[in-house]
Amino acid sequence: MEYIVEKIGMSRTITVPSKPVTLLRVLDTKVCEVNEGTAIVAYSSGKKMNKSIEGQQKKYSLSSEFNRIATMEVANTEAGDLDLTPLAEAKVLKSTFTTKGRGFSGGMKRWNFSGGPASHGHRFGRRTGSIGMAEWPGRVMKGKKMPGQYGNVTNSVKNEIVSYDAENKIIAVLGSVSGANGSLGRVKVAK
Repeated sequence: MEYIVEKIGMSRTITVPSKPVTLLRVLDTKVCEVNEGTAIVAYSSGKKMNKSIEGQQKKYSLSSEFNRIATMEVANTEAGDLDLTPLAEAKVLKSTFTTKGRGFSGGMKRWNFSGGPASHGHRFGRRTGSIGMAEWPGRVMKGKKMPGQYGNVTNSVKNEIVSYDAENKIIAVLGSVSGANGSLGRVKVAK
């Protein structure tokens, strides 16, 4: 079963020794349509509104706050509020978030290269250095670690559930989860 969650941030348990936990809040989600386990669901995110969103709200008779539509696996067999009971028994979650984007980055930041000497007339500095061979094969090999876009990719990680607050819909998972605080992602019950 999948759920759309918002990353609140990180904290730690008050046990001895304390453990690092990430707090995730399950968003209010309406199931619009169910087809063999997969469902079309609506949730609230920002203030975006256009004709296609208004058409979906009219089709599924949703209130104006539900302005995003997604497809995912749910426990529900019919339309209505999302069924959260599988979270109560879950032990492990698979979290999928988008990592923080760092833009166009050099080799030192992106790949942890050491760089060249910084003194005595060197011009090497933070450059990557040589990128290929001489006559053979006479090209840059595929997958060469070079400067470029760093971050802003989808990343999944499995986390053990420490606690689940059903009243406030907050899950505390062991360890870290990718993405900035306040970013939206999905969690899937893995075990």
